[in-house]
Amino acid sequence: MTDLPDKTTAFMDWYLAVVEAANLTDKRYPVKGLNVWTAYGFRARRNLDAVLVREIEATGSEAVEFPALIPATEFAKEKEHIKGFDAEVYWVTKGGLSDLDVPLVLRPTSETAMYPVFALWIRSHRDLPLNVYQIVNSFRYETKTTRPFVRVREIHFFEEHTCQANEAHATERVRSNLGAFRKMADAFALPYLAIRRPDWDKFPGAFYTVALDSPLGGARTLQLGSIHHYRENFSRPYAIQYEAADGSQQFVHQTTFGLSERLLGAIVAVHGDAKGAVFSSAIAPYQVVVIPILGSDVGEAPLRVAEDVAARLRRHGYRAHLDAGDDRPGAKFYRWEQAGVPLRLEVGRREAEARSATSVDRLGTKGRVALDRLEGEVADRLAEFDRALRARADAAFAASFSVARSLAELAGSTRVRIVAWCGSEACGHQIESGIDGALLGTPEDALPIDPGAPGPCIGCGGTESTRWALAGQPL
Repeated sequence: MTDLPDKTTAFMDWYLAVVEAANLTDKRYPVKGLNVWTAYGFRARRNLDAVLVREIEATGSEAVEFPALIPATEFAKEKEHIKGFDAEVYWVTKGGLSDLDVPLVLRPTSETAMYPVFALWIRSHRDLPLNVYQIVNSFRYETKTTRPFVRVREIHFFEEHTCQANEAHATERVRSNLGAFRKMADAFALPYLAIRRPDWDKFPGAFYTVALDSPLGGARTLQLGSIHHYRENFSRPYAIQYEAADGSQQFVHQTTFGLSERLLGAIVAVHGDAKGAVFSSAIAPYQVVVIPILGSDVGEAPLRVAEDVAARLRRHGYRAHLDAGDDRPGAKFYRWEQAGVPLRLEVGRREAEARSATSVDRLGTKGRVALDRLEGEVADRLAEFDRALRARADAAFAASFSVARSLAELAGSTRVRIVAWCGSEACGHQIESGIDGALLGTPEDALPIDPGAPGPCIGCGGTESTRWALAGQPL
């Protein structure tokens, strides 16, 4: 058993150690940035995907799946888009031993794969809205240092693409996506802010981008996902038109909503502590681990009772795991704490005789569960744990922000900074230089602390159209 690095002073070392200790991924695959999903990590990913699917389908979106290869001719149709991705794409130029007539792009994202087909699917206003999503792998040639889940070259990617009749309907779809993500984040007990990116940092080809950011301690932030409003920026080059009720031909307005395995990285980074990973019950690979306290002097009763407890929980839909291995109880407790299991049930001789189990949640709250009320009491313990986990995360979230009222206050920042900004790009870049990071943009919702009314822009000193913005150091 080894101690983890300190999360506050050596964040990335701590993060990498937690991911490895929890056995969420194996980064030893012989292509840099392409990691193996272990069985435990895959369970977490599958549970995460289930939440995404549940919430996006509740808004009327339907699943599709498009090919991973995109012809260069289609990829090149939206010039700003290709300019934004040109340095990141993988090219396929051969089929067997023959050069391809048209080179192929390995999907970095799917606008240019989907939209030629959308132009075939949409003919009339009766075909709208079109709201579809897929969960696929995308590929980007990441040139920076790769990190599990946070920065990889093969990305497990959720993406919704929609076509709407007009700008107002597209704006409403953006709002719907923001509402869906709020429910997703609630399931993960994950606080975040929706932030409209400045124009120089929006998605290539977008009218505007709303990013979903979470602070990770200090001035660090992680973008969990993003929602984009395209207006007609893609429908015009891809000729996605419909016949309106009055007989006129109109271009659709489009939106996208993208999330990736970064969500799993954020969950580890936000909730993890000195003992290892911590998972909410919605995403935990195992919600409950049952551990019989064995020994030569206790007989078979603890094992038999523990087997029955695990079986009952599984029958009632819990993700329960029985650890009846030969390791000492302390080693088992340590291992499952590192793995982030929300609830541990211990069954020793006294518990077996009393028809009960000792419960210990991942935050250290202890109690007793009566086996004749097992399923209901486990539900109560998990709900209490999730509430406590969210309260802990919310407290850390609020403590991650502070106001900077001058450029000088940005240097060496130990928090995400709330700054007054006039909206100009020149002042935005001054703020970025001051914090040695990025002007993240303007918040879509209320800030986590009340900064009062914004004063003069900290870049130029002007007050006209000044608004609050956020600045940090994206991971």
